[in-house]
Amino acid sequence: MELLHGSPDERRLRTAALLRRSHPFDKELQLAGLLHDIGRLLRLSDGTVTVGVAAEAVRPLLGERVARLVRLSAAPFDTRAGAGAEAEAEAVAEAVATLCHARDSAGAADLDAGVLEDWRPLLELVAAGACRVGPARNALDPLGSPRGSRRRVRGLP
Repeated sequence: MELLHGSPDERRLRTAALLRRSHPFDKELQLAGLLHDIGRLLRLSDGTVTVGVAAEAVRPLLGERVARLVRLSAAPFDTRAGAGAEAEAEAVAEAVATLCHARDSAGAADLDAGVLEDWRPLLELVAAGACRVGPARNALDPLGSPRGSRRRVRGLP
């Protein structure tokens, strides 16, 4: 029930609100700010909490990037990267640093962050995008084929 009302101190909501203001076009980063400590609410059967469980819980719905940001925001960032992945690793490191800064600032921020329900349209938008970007046979696409696509949608002529 706590998830529906946000955290008691609304830190998750404030983190996401700060990221919305500082990075208005990075929707995945905003959602990672909203979900960064969801692992506390997802306990394993033995009562332990792991960052990996939280990341894997959001991956199918919100995509790889949100899951990676949730995982890396709680763990030390691994700076080892291959030569070809250097630019991507730098972008991920920058996003994680931004998320951690917003998380730390949210504790001191005195702003009206709204309620969790305010984030529903963005969650639905990113979830639909994560579904569309994934492999065609991995998940059902609720929006059908992209316009101009030659891929047939089952049940349509």
